[in-house]
Amino acid sequence: PSSRPLFCSTDDRAMRLANKVAIVTGAASGFGEGIARRFAAEGARVIVNDIDLVNGERVASEIVRGGGRAQFCAGDVSKDADVARLVATTLADLGDLDVVVNNAGATHRNQPMLDVSEDEFDRIYRVNVKSLFLTAKHAVPHFRQKRAGVFITIASTAGVRPRPGLTWYNGSKGAAITTSRSMAAELAPHNIRVN
Repeated sequence: PSSRPLFCSTDDRAMRLANKVAIVTGAASGFGEGIARRFAAEGARVIVNDIDLVNGERVASEIVRGGGRAQFCAGDVSKDADVARLVATTLADLGDLDVVVNNAGATHRNQPMLDVSEDEFDRIYRVNVKSLFLTAKHAVPHFRQKRAGVFITIASTAGVRPRPGLTWYNGSKGAAITTSRSMAAELAPHNIRVN
């Protein structure tokens, strides 16, 4: 019988993402910050992306001070030029890209669906859905060339179990889930995973 432990300690697993390069969008706070920190702890070189300059810089700096590898790249994931720059910066500065975590998200406050303004509706769909199109547009060519890559979409139970008062947010997350499933099927022959 082996003397190896049945379960790995955190230290034993600490380098599961060694030398991988990951972009984490919406990483200046919340889930995105946690994902960026965890990826760095697992050995990844992380590009922290957000529109929040102060907290984006803070997260990247704290990761580096903690012994991880990270840098901040400001940008709005709903804008083509910003996402193009995000991917180009990653490739230029870190020489590769392995994982894109589509975490950035927007919502509206809980309210009747007709009280949500058109501007709020547009912002929610730009950030929650259009961003998937833009990150795919700019990352897939690199992933296809290397025949490897991963997209991770942070969705919500709202996309499968909608609740009143969040109708437009629910719809955007449902679209994100369906889009990710379709991307997974289409990109699988190129060895690109989408979860």
